[in-house]
Amino acid sequence: MSERVRRAFLTGANRGIGLEYARQLAGAGWRVFASCRAPEEARELAALADERPDRVTVVGCDVADDGSVRAAAAAVAEADDGLELVLNNAGVGGWRGGIEELDLDEVVRVFDVNALGPMRVAREFLPLLRAGREPRRLVQMTSLMGSIADNRSGGAYPYRISKCALNMATVNLAHELKGDRVVSVALHPGWVRTDMGGSGATLPVEDAVESLLGTIESLSMENSGGFFDRNGDPLPW
Repeated sequence: MSERVRRAFLTGANRGIGLEYARQLAGAGWRVFASCRAPEEARELAALADERPDRVTVVGCDVADDGSVRAAAAAVAEADDGLELVLNNAGVGGWRGGIEELDLDEVVRVFDVNALGPMRVAREFLPLLRAGREPRRLVQMTSLMGSIADNRSGGAYPYRISKCALNMATVNLAHELKGDRVVSVALHPGWVRTDMGGSGATLPVEDAVESLLGTIESLSMENSGGFFDRNGDPLPW
């Protein structure tokens, strides 16, 4: 690989926003380590890797499992010596009912994936980010549903709680990684037409990811610790 080729590690790349990230990053010349929990079932991702073997490498990674994240980091480190982008995209939805019907085991499951998963990835992939070339970015895909200031409807306890915690982790990481000159931000993609967003969503996934990547490319240390929409506009905490 040319010294100028930038390298990215991506979670949740088997479908939706993650798969489109892999497509567009590869199309823009990045070397993409595209991960998902069950690579053997990720047919579209496998097809992309077959089309672009020089750009896309599929990696198994279950963000809810310490050992799986550790093994993914080891696999990427064996293949390359650094990363310029780590993109925490993997996530799940959750129960949307009220408090009386709330299943706390479901809250724990969603929190483990959406909040702790990105922290596991940040912890294990930090050495590769430190070894990358500036600018280096750690991006968390969050949601405006994790905003306390914007919560005007309630509900969706597991999802809201998990994304709110992820937003806090993003700010913590920004403070901790400032000395390493690694940018840590949370990005909200909008209401995107994916399996999670539903068919009624207003935004095609291709358009959402194109805007998100434009914002990622523009991020500097001055933006670290921020919460932004796909176009780079600040969002309320």
